[in-house]
Amino acid sequence: MPLLTDYLTHADAEAHCSSDALWALFEGDREYLNIAHECVDRHARGGRTAVIVARAEGGDDCIDYAGLARDSARFAHLLRARGVLPGDRIAMMLEPSRAFYVCLFGAMKLGAIAVPLFTLFGPDALRLRLQDCGAKLLITHPARASLLADFPGLAVLPLIEFDDAGLAALLAEYPASYPTATRADDLAIFQYTSGTTRELPEAVRHTHRAVVTLMLAALYGSGLRPGDRFFCPSSPAWGHGLWHGTLAPLALGLTIGAYAGRFDPVRLLEALSEHRFNNLAAAATHYRMIRNSGAVGRYPLALQKISFTGEPLDSETAEFLQQHTSHEPASMYGTTEVGVVLVCYPGAPDFQMRRGSLGKPVPGVQVSVRDASGNECPPGVTGEIMVRRRDRWIPTHDLGRTDQDGYFYHGGRADDVIISAGWTMSAVEIEDTLLKHPEVLEAAAIGVPDALRGQVVKAYVVCRTPGDEVLAETLREFVRTRLSLHEYPRQIAFVNELPKTPAGKINRRVLRQAAVNSAPSA
Repeated sequence: MPLLTDYLTHADAEAHCSSDALWALFEGDREYLNIAHECVDRHARGGRTAVIVARAEGGDDCIDYAGLARDSARFAHLLRARGVLPGDRIAMMLEPSRAFYVCLFGAMKLGAIAVPLFTLFGPDALRLRLQDCGAKLLITHPARASLLADFPGLAVLPLIEFDDAGLAALLAEYPASYPTATRADDLAIFQYTSGTTRELPEAVRHTHRAVVTLMLAALYGSGLRPGDRFFCPSSPAWGHGLWHGTLAPLALGLTIGAYAGRFDPVRLLEALSEHRFNNLAAAATHYRMIRNSGAVGRYPLALQKISFTGEPLDSETAEFLQQHTSHEPASMYGTTEVGVVLVCYPGAPDFQMRRGSLGKPVPGVQVSVRDASGNECPPGVTGEIMVRRRDRWIPTHDLGRTDQDGYFYHGGRADDVIISAGWTMSAVEIEDTLLKHPEVLEAAAIGVPDALRGQVVKAYVVCRTPGDEVLAETLREFVRTRLSLHEYPRQIAFVNELPKTPAGKINRRVLRQAAVNSAPSA
């Protein structure tokens, strides 16, 4: 009987995709399912490569399915020997590496909950997330472990690089297989996002069965099919890099590429060319950096499918990609909370790409643009993009519109979440950190347009003393070292007071208009 992976066309997706057809892609069933088994163990025979990690400083680490299955099993035994139980939260703050994948899948084999964390988080950002999830163990490198030396009740396992003797010696004494026994509805992963509300970071809790629904995005958003060699340079600490860049393609038994370290577009081009990756999914900023590098002509590429997510892709970069790869970049739209809901079906010969559009809904999902009263907007009229779930419309907090043929188009953010270079950042978290500085009395953060990153953070700050550029740089460094290297206000304006609503809340609409008025003219 044909599987969904055997079909290539948009028409076939609409005709054959169903819940039963998605489950048929897996060995587990609706009662018992384990992500680690589906992504690793069942593909361990045959000597295939699972992951190729391209390091920013040069050199690649090739990890095969068999070795990953063996070592993640040993790591599950190691965790169990150290008192970790099913349901315990295991935080891991590691770059893509052999150690990261062993820890990720080893934790899930045991039935523990994996909590990937961004490696550039500072102590404030780490504490927020570790306190929220109740982590029992943090796995990281020794230099990072010192950040949380005084964190009460948290065990820290400082790992050196996996290829060194330390971790290898730890694993050697444990059995090379681990029987998985998780139920499909058991929690598997806590994924942190800045969210779509003005709240501090909160984990989205995913069960093992989430990998089944993920196939909608894999098949129709990224266009994954057997035989693809798929590269996603996004960090697996975030949804795109973990779910779409790691779990989805591994569940299909593909060879994936991952990027470790500070992003360099030339280094990415080297890896794409050397390892003949034919499918690339990245943030719009990655593509802009590739275009700006001027190096694409030096590397023969095998790309046949290109997708992007996180923010719109500007027309100049889209045209550049079409010229240099002969393929139109495909949008994939969704949120961490509702998943991927709009796609462009890359690789489908009967789907007409429309540049600038978000595409059309994935099979079986209802998406609509609705006004403030909940009524569906006619084509061309902007409203809020909403998704139908459990007999009600769920807001995405994004504005959008449709055209006469049912294609969706993005209309900007409907809230105060800031998306910069594909990263989703919480204005509240940035403000909260700014307010910890002794000079700061009030602070408000908004997103302002930026040619390279789409948006950057601009902070309006009320201080005890008059502000100057020295203080502005001090505040940037203060936030940068406590949250993430990318999560800080690149622009700072010192003001005497912040505009307020009648209810006493900061009026960010006024600030956004002020930012537009003060921006230099083109």
